[in-house]
Amino acid sequence: MNVGVYGASGYTGQELIRLLARHSQAKVIFATSETHADRRLDTLHPQLPPIELVDPATAPLDKADFVFLCLPHGAAAGVAVEALDAGARVIDLSADFRLRDAASYEQWYGAAHPAPALLAEAVYGLTEIAREAIGGARLVANPGCYPTSVLLALYPLAQAGIAAGRMIIDAKSGVSGAGRTPKQHTHFVQVADNLTPYNIGRTHRHLPEMEQVLRSWGAADPALIFSPHLLPVPRGLLSTIYVPLAPGWNEGSLRDLFREHYDGEPFIQLLGQSEHATLAHAVGSNRCAIGLHVADGSLILTSAIDNLIKGASGQAVQNMNRMIGCPETEGICWEVG
Repeated sequence: MNVGVYGASGYTGQELIRLLARHSQAKVIFATSETHADRRLDTLHPQLPPIELVDPATAPLDKADFVFLCLPHGAAAGVAVEALDAGARVIDLSADFRLRDAASYEQWYGAAHPAPALLAEAVYGLTEIAREAIGGARLVANPGCYPTSVLLALYPLAQAGIAAGRMIIDAKSGVSGAGRTPKQHTHFVQVADNLTPYNIGRTHRHLPEMEQVLRSWGAADPALIFSPHLLPVPRGLLSTIYVPLAPGWNEGSLRDLFREHYDGEPFIQLLGQSEHATLAHAVGSNRCAIGLHVADGSLILTSAIDNLIKGASGQAVQNMNRMIGCPETEGICWEVG
């Protein structure tokens, strides 16, 4: 498959190129960067292949079978239209096609949606849950990193309808989740030896994405409290989720439920009794590690991913694998211990 990557010089683009370089069925034929066009990628990231970066305007879209968009929200949708018109299939790592409703997008992202006609077509690419739809899709919206960790942990509960009240999500992400563009709050002196909550309660842009998916799974009123934090590490994401349980459930029956859904999944690790997910379970892999603990009628879930791999580029490659009909582990199986 001939593959093009837009935004290859950013953190998710860098991670994507690294994975694609090991993929037996993918050949990167172009990689774009507005800031670093005409430079080789390995001069920015020495561990990456010596791919010549090109200006997005000169990218040979007509030669690509697949296009990955590692671009900011608002910028990705227009490129998606061009790529689809050129005959390529598109996996968008931005937020542009995650929400189904153009008005909701405008409310949360502060601008009219650039390509509202495509919203109904885009498939939300949480691979383990949406395999059938992903396989035949032209356009896949790669989930956000926080929603990936939260939704994979909540899916078995949503399917069984056993959450009995408002769920609270306390989540912490490494600094790479804020992107490569310098910002004052991500400077070393601001982040080191610190832990910072931001956009807490019901104000973070990933909140409507999570609630939309939970509704699609049958949750009538999935009003979440979501409190993300900036963690002073380069990468990794840990969500701790508090779920009031319906009567009759205990840790044993919950473990049976999770095994029913996730046994055999190559990238889901259900931890044992008294084990809790940590960053070390997931960083450097495409794994989502999930721990379960029951206390006083509530289930406390811990869910850990690498925000750049399972939360972005690894899941994008997993989705491409599903779309071309090769094993989902291709190109990323070496990441999983």
